[in-house]
Amino acid sequence: MSSSTQGIKTVLHPVSDLAAAKAVYAALLGVPPQVDDSYYVGFEAEGQHIGLVPGGGPQGMTSPVAYWHVPDIEAKLAEVTAAGAKVKEPAHDVGGGRLVATVTDPDGNVLGLLQDR
Repeated sequence: MSSSTQGIKTVLHPVSDLAAAKAVYAALLGVPPQVDDSYYVGFEAEGQHIGLVPGGGPQGMTSPVAYWHVPDIEAKLAEVTAAGAKVKEPAHDVGGGRLVATVTDPDGNVLGLLQDR
């Protein structure tokens, strides 16, 4: 039995200049960031979370990654890997009980999974 997703609610963008990107995204979204640290800036706008990651972050991101919200990240990882995806970044806690993982599809596209506890 497969578990469904709750849709794409989080998109992380790698940026080279966090301050410059923060100004552009604040203007685009019309809201100030809710998280504003040297290692991550996050905006909540219209049910979406838009995150800015300097230097691509620990994953070495080179393009935006959309995160599918799921109720059980380990179950979803098992399902997508059984279907042919490859784990790029195993599930791990990024704070506040939030778990994230990334996989690649057969063409190498990166897909993110996110579970809030």
